[in-house]
Amino acid sequence: MWRRFSTQVRARQYAEGCQATEIIQIENERKNEGLQLLKPMGSERMEMRKRQTSVQQEMPGSAQPQQGAGNRASNACCFCWCCCCSCSWNEDDERARRMSQEARGESLPNCEESPKPTLEEVQSWSQSFDKLMKSPAGRNAFREFLRTEYSEENMLFWLACEDLKKEVNKNLVEEKARLIYEDYISILSPKEVSLDSRVREVINRNMLEPTPHTFDDAQLQIYTLMHRDSYPRFMNSTVYKTLLQSLTDTSSEP
Repeated sequence: MWRRFSTQVRARQYAEGCQATEIIQIENERKNEGLQLLKPMGSERMEMRKRQTSVQQEMPGSAQPQQGAGNRASNACCFCWCCCCSCSWNEDDERARRMSQEARGESLPNCEESPKPTLEEVQSWSQSFDKLMKSPAGRNAFREFLRTEYSEENMLFWLACEDLKKEVNKNLVEEKARLIYEDYISILSPKEVSLDSRVREVINRNMLEPTPHTFDDAQLQIYTLMHRDSYPRFMNSTVYKTLLQSLTDTSSEP
């Protein structure tokens, strides 16, 4: 009986040993398969890192992402194999900003380039306001006078409207019209010109679809204001009299 019991125990131990060996073999095979699966993934990651490093080195002046910026900063354009939306948006914003700056610069002209006026030309300014405004030198002299009276915005607005009338590009027309409105029509602007309510209503309607003639009524009103209010004082100002006297002295010299 003892022999039969011992034989059964040995058979059970042998079976358990075989089963344990099979389990170990199975686990080893699984580990080997897992290592084989992990190796390609690791090589792909290394290859991606190499590509990222090479791209960053090829980009001139590219700054390394800050560690505290988070995933949003580090993954902004890491693997930009196709067109990156953020990059295209930045380019569009920069293009629009550049167009706005160019239009603003043209809508706020500096003193116009003009040859030195003759004595006869300066004397003709006293004959009519139209002759003064048709002369580039006359507009510059009148603008200098308006600056002393803190009403230069009237001339700037009139010049901006004249520039708008010459524009044929629809996009630039809309941009320049918007800048003129913001600079001279808006009640929030420090350079707001004096316009009545009727003209303002016309401008607001015209701004729905801006054209080169959006501000014609306003330009005429400002032109009339300068004619009636500022022009008589300009003719008696030091600016005009000094210029006239200097040309008279020059012409009288032998």
